[in-house]
Amino acid sequence: MAFETVLNPDATLDAPSPVPRVSPDAPIVLFDSGMGGLTVLEELRKLLPDAPVIYAADTAGLPYGTKTEAQIAARVAGLLGRMTERFAPRLVCIACNTASTIALGMVREVLEVPIVGTVPAIKPAAALTQTGVIGLLGTEATIRQAYVDRLEHEFAAGKLLLRHGAPGLVDAAEAKMRGEPVDPAVIAEAVKALRDQPGGDRIDTVVLACTHFPLVEAELAQAFGPGVRFVHGAPGIAQQIARLTAGQDYSRTRADRALFTGKGMVSAAARDALSRYGLREVGEF
Repeated sequence: MAFETVLNPDATLDAPSPVPRVSPDAPIVLFDSGMGGLTVLEELRKLLPDAPVIYAADTAGLPYGTKTEAQIAARVAGLLGRMTERFAPRLVCIACNTASTIALGMVREVLEVPIVGTVPAIKPAAALTQTGVIGLLGTEATIRQAYVDRLEHEFAAGKLLLRHGAPGLVDAAEAKMRGEPVDPAVIAEAVKALRDQPGGDRIDTVVLACTHFPLVEAELAQAFGPGVRFVHGAPGIAQQIARLTAGQDYSRTRADRALFTGKGMVSAAARDALSRYGLREVGEF
């Protein structure tokens, strides 16, 4: 059986009802630590091609996976507070598993705007596996969260869920978006770390619990070999955004843009990649 990508319809956390009336040029803000949220933007374009978008990447804080929960919560809440005040978005999407599992509740308490987050796609993976063994690749911060424990208990009882924190995959995805080659050793290490765990040889479904990881899914599929399905949440997130903004009008008054917290030049290859996702302007925040 060849590898297969399975889209996760249950990827998003519940979000409050949208504001009934919004300005047509009010943007949707997609927030991530880096380029991973582009996987969500790609799916969002299919559903809402006319929606104005601001893509916000906290590259100054990258990587999130090695930070403490307190650091991530404070950083995400602070940045999104500033962004909502400045850009008056109709909706904010935290297109980052790590930030969502840690900071989503806090952000919803302090911001008066609909918030959509994403969580590891354990539920659909548990429904798909035939061997009963599921691999989960995420950041170190994500895989240790009690929220993931609860998802496993609720949806994967009787299954074997093998977790691995793979920060190198974030770096590999970022490098790929800059036009640089993906280090095969990084991919091989992530696969080996799952396969070497007891029962790992029977993994037939892998949860990509970081929005960066679908960017290197082809490389992961080749390393895992045939018979492995991949589950990720980008389509489900896009569907949730579309539901919460149903009936709203859209009007672009300027090109969609990507904003970075990190200083320094964005490479020509990265600009080309952003342009392919419809982000014609690049700036700092």
